[in-house]
Amino acid sequence: MQSLVLDIALPAERLVAVYQGRANRIMATSRDGRRVSLPVHHLRPYLTREGIHGSFRLEFSDSGELKALTRLA
Repeated sequence: MQSLVLDIALPAERLVAVYQGRANRIMATSRDGRRVSLPVHHLRPYLTREGIHGSFRLEFSDSGELKALTRLA
């Protein structure tokens, strides 16, 4: 299984489009420079009043299917 590490810093104001139904994905750049389009609902458990902030490990299959998204300590 392949994985990427993403450092995400999305303030709550940037997530307004998600709440309004105008967006359902975010674009993030992994630490090794790859760009990833991620369905925002996978980040919902990590959402706070300040937005979504932290480092995350994204695990995916060889075909690109998301297997796991976990927050790193």
